[in-house]
Amino acid sequence: MSELNMPARAYAVATEGDKAIGYEPSFLEALKPALSALAEKRIKVAANAGCVATKALFDKVVSMISEHGLGDKLKVAWVEGDVVTSTIKAADPASLVSVCTGDKLSDWPFEPVFVQCYLGGWAIVEAFEAGADIVLCGRCADASPIVAAAAYWHGWHREEFDNLGRALIAGHLIECSTYVTGGDFSGFAKQLDWSTIHDLGYPIAEIGQDGDVIVTKAHGSGGLVSPATCKEQLLYEIQGKYYLNCDVTAVIDGVHFSSVGTDRVRMSGVSGLPPPSTTKAGITAHGGWKLGLNWALVGLDPEEKKRMYEVQLRHSLGKERLSKLSLLKLTIYGSVAENPRSQNAATVDLRLDLQAKDYDSVSPKELTAPLFNFIMQTFPAATYNSQSIQPVRFQEYFPTLIPQPTTKIHFSTSQSPIEVPVPRKTLSEKLVQPSYEPDSPAALDSFGSTSLKPLGRVVHARAGDKGSNCNVGFFPVHDAAWPWLRSFLTTERLIELLADDYKGQNIDRMEFPGICAVHFLLHDYLDRGVTANATYDILGKFVAEYIRCKKVEIPDKILELGTL
Repeated sequence: MSELNMPARAYAVATEGDKAIGYEPSFLEALKPALSALAEKRIKVAANAGCVATKALFDKVVSMISEHGLGDKLKVAWVEGDVVTSTIKAADPASLVSVCTGDKLSDWPFEPVFVQCYLGGWAIVEAFEAGADIVLCGRCADASPIVAAAAYWHGWHREEFDNLGRALIAGHLIECSTYVTGGDFSGFAKQLDWSTIHDLGYPIAEIGQDGDVIVTKAHGSGGLVSPATCKEQLLYEIQGKYYLNCDVTAVIDGVHFSSVGTDRVRMSGVSGLPPPSTTKAGITAHGGWKLGLNWALVGLDPEEKKRMYEVQLRHSLGKERLSKLSLLKLTIYGSVAENPRSQNAATVDLRLDLQAKDYDSVSPKELTAPLFNFIMQTFPAATYNSQSIQPVRFQEYFPTLIPQPTTKIHFSTSQSPIEVPVPRKTLSEKLVQPSYEPDSPAALDSFGSTSLKPLGRVVHARAGDKGSNCNVGFFPVHDAAWPWLRSFLTTERLIELLADDYKGQNIDRMEFPGICAVHFLLHDYLDRGVTANATYDILGKFVAEYIRCKKVEIPDKILELGTL
């Protein structure tokens, strides 16, 4: 589940009711052919595919099992408690604050229509203990089913925080499917086997009784599980040293990965603390309607061409239409190569983004004429590339904190529902993610001669989104480069590398010495988050690859170790 599909399905369910599909249909496609094997081998399954309509998915699964004649062999449960719309609507909006911006909900100019909070995995544990074979959840955290599976299998109690913390990070490593086996991997070009690159294997986390974690993948599948793929996925979408979950707080600044065989990597150095008493709640509202159009800019003077188009566009739209738009944004993507060898190399994308609260303000009927009537008098070679001008809905998303809710387990049998209380032991105070510059950095000239090369030739990186925050972590291809990297990558240096993309946002910096990584959290960097973002980088993934392509002075002795 993500902050892209959750708000979209939430809005659909809130406005269309039973007509909308609020769960993930692909789960049913995967489950159906496996049912007989699950029953025969007594394999238990936990999934958060319920999205925003867990009961509806539960009904579908129970019906499917019955059709297969397995109703007496597979018990299904679903977990209730993540939908907290009534809780938020009854609360004082001035008391609810965005975890990304610090703004109060009372100042948010949108009407909440659906609210869902993150759950832990303990209800899954109790459902398994009560005999459930398949447990369905909605917005339990993506790693929570993995925590629950390990806790149930090993019989851990609810306050074995070190073991739970390790299981949580194991879940974080494998929750994004093939991201830990070669997907989204900055070392793909040289480190993956191209003969199997079309079939990356799904990851497996082997979690021992003592919380020992080994990450691997299905035997014979493509892709790669290495310390580097695990480091990248560890750094994905984190906020810093503390990884918060409703069951446990994992402390990850001491994490380490070591290879223990082909496609087998052991994780160590993770410990656990009690969970917070709060959980994140995502408030969904109708943001309005958005429209994206693309024009080609070819050759010289792209900025002047953009300026000419915008002046003519605004004049064509007129004051009345402009007043109805909540956003009009023109962005150039790409740059024209010097002395290009083809038309493609001389072409960049001019993106026009429009947003409005009502459909009519961005409808084809309203905009077709003013968008295109001046085409014959605009910049040279102006060519429209979009397939249509049909606007689509978008949602606004407000992440805040609320007390952890009580959850309830329902069963497909006549068994009575089970109520699962909130954790008894929680953090006594809110943890603050540390932020600091390198301690005792080495003088950069002490590393000897340098060459101007892209940073990404010697550094891996991974970036991701959480609300409107964006994180990015870097680590060297060779551990020997760690003293240089930690000294080089200061916050000031990152701001320099971000260049025009830095707009004054707060940035946290910290280090993970066990994996030789420098991590940054860019606060409120993503323009209201994935659902309303009017850039191509809606998921915050671009930052890592952007910084990796920037040329910097790299010590020659590091380049000699080998490059990506």
